[in-house]
Amino acid sequence: MNFQITKNDRFALIEVKVDKLDNTVSPHLKSQLVVLNADGIKNIIMDLQDTKYCDSSGLSAILVANRLCRNSGGALSLYNIQEPIKKLITISQLDSILNIATNLKEAEELLTYNAPD
Repeated sequence: MNFQITKNDRFALIEVKVDKLDNTVSPHLKSQLVVLNADGIKNIIMDLQDTKYCDSSGLSAILVANRLCRNSGGALSLYNIQEPIKKLITISQLDSILNIATNLKEAEELLTYNAPD
């Protein structure tokens, strides 16, 4: 299984269980995100602890999650991001758009503070 999804009344937690978030995995992640959104999930927290590499299609999946959450009045938070992925996010100048946390508690707090009005 590439993803473990846990839902509660505030958000869905997606634990990405792959070493590489690339074009072989990203389409499945995007489809999971669309299903969550269709089910009324507005807030998503994504745990990237096991992911060491992300290409443009992986980054695209993260941006899809961000857009779906924002369009439904919610927010996306990422945490446990490995250094190579942090660098990619920074180089792509997405660090000002994405909510990045160091742990789950902080990721939950970012949902509260960064949900659109």
